[in-house]
Amino acid sequence: MDLFQRCRDFTRADEVKAAGLYPYFRPVEENEGPVVTIEGRQVIMAGSNNYLGLTAHPKVKQAAKDAIDRYGTGCSGSRYLTGTINLHVELEKRLAAFLGTEDVLLFSTGYQTALGVISALVSKGDYVISDKENHACIINGCLLAKGGFSEFVRYKHNDMQDLERVLQRIPDSAGKLVVTDGVFSVSGELVNLPEMIAVCEKYGARVLVDDAHATGVVGVGGRGTASHFGLVDKTDLTMGTFSKTFASLGGFVAGPERVMNYIKHHSPALIFSASPTPASVAAALAALDILEAEPERIDRLIANADKMRKGFSDLGFHVIDSRTGIVPIVVGDAELALVFWRKLYDKGIFVNAFVPPGVPPNLSMMRTSYMATHEDEHLDAILNACQEVGIELGLISA
Repeated sequence: MDLFQRCRDFTRADEVKAAGLYPYFRPVEENEGPVVTIEGRQVIMAGSNNYLGLTAHPKVKQAAKDAIDRYGTGCSGSRYLTGTINLHVELEKRLAAFLGTEDVLLFSTGYQTALGVISALVSKGDYVISDKENHACIINGCLLAKGGFSEFVRYKHNDMQDLERVLQRIPDSAGKLVVTDGVFSVSGELVNLPEMIAVCEKYGARVLVDDAHATGVVGVGGRGTASHFGLVDKTDLTMGTFSKTFASLGGFVAGPERVMNYIKHHSPALIFSASPTPASVAAALAALDILEAEPERIDRLIANADKMRKGFSDLGFHVIDSRTGIVPIVVGDAELALVFWRKLYDKGIFVNAFVPPGVPPNLSMMRTSYMATHEDEHLDAILNACQEVGIELGLISA
């Protein structure tokens, strides 16, 4: 069989495009935070993970420009060899102090962080245990570890009784790593970290929390999930990304210095990848400066998201409740979700349409997300557009 035949047979995206309902890969031509330019017109952005609104912040942009002037556009090597610059070390130290951990290690992307950390720590005879609704980077990190002959098992979403059932079946002699999103990227739900840590301590398992959607959003001063629950000292490892609240690109893992040292010397994803670019690191440093100096941005973000959660619920939409910047409207049917997306887009509102396999069957949704820089006029426009479309499609009553 020709390997490319399945590529030629894949026509679903073409069919959705032909129907005018394709919501993906639309180029942003200009980005001012809450308002962006797409296809030559301005639309309100309600689908970005730019939670603190820092991608357009003058200090962040200037820091990136200054780094290019000093270091050039790239590091031309891996962290392991010639690709480490003093900005990498500075950001690692700053993040460790911010998060209250011994050490931090940078990776080139958040996705790569999960692959690199999980596969480095878990080896033959060990077990890696994952929530069924973890982000794809975690799942693929677990599969990569499984390729090294470790065992990969899952437990029901945010169900600590099921996690205990899984851990009970694992030999005491085996190494065990439980991996979870801190804030689940689709629903915005928080993990039940207190109960998770209690269960893991009972069975001798280590805990790795992915705070991609939690850093800068929850916890004291935006310090993430462990901080939110007062469990920084009990959480073994935390990983995150710079592509959301830090307005840049890259990833990190935080934890004990000896563990960071081990990963640094055993993770192919780190050793064999080009290091984060100077501009990316400088932008993340500047964003961290702003996060520490202006924690009120977090309050504004959550206030905006809370307004939308209440607004959508009051209109009659099925909203997944959370305390984060993510506010999903459950539509159900995938085709209906695509139509909902298109009608909102035509009204000047951009959201994310999540359909299977990105979500379970009959759980298609409009995943909306908010920024500290959204103004009431933006939020009211989103609510009004969703109300009009929701009534038109029969999802809510007039």
